[in-house]
Amino acid sequence: MTQDPAGRTVVTIDLDGVTDKAGLMDRCARALDLPEWFGRNWDALADVLSDHSLWPEHAEERGLLIVVRGWGEYARARPEEWEVAEEVFAEATDRAAGLFVSLG
Repeated sequence: MTQDPAGRTVVTIDLDGVTDKAGLMDRCARALDLPEWFGRNWDALADVLSDHSLWPEHAEERGLLIVVRGWGEYARARPEEWEVAEEVFAEATDRAAGLFVSLG
């Protein structure tokens, strides 16, 4: 993890090679160091993204920037699923002060 110029904690979710929801959930769980009980479904993803207690250390005070990169292959393989993923990211940013998601 790094920090951006604004001091926010930056976490990168690399989706290179991911073409389905299961792969997306696995990459999110790994990059965000989510607990074993993470449900690996859309509602669970929205919940954990907006739960400050699950964010990396100091991210609650400074903010959390999640950069999602390499998502094009997934979006092409499963456009309807990717649309839901984008909605989940947007919903989480609306629900959690200090959370920003950027599609790189």
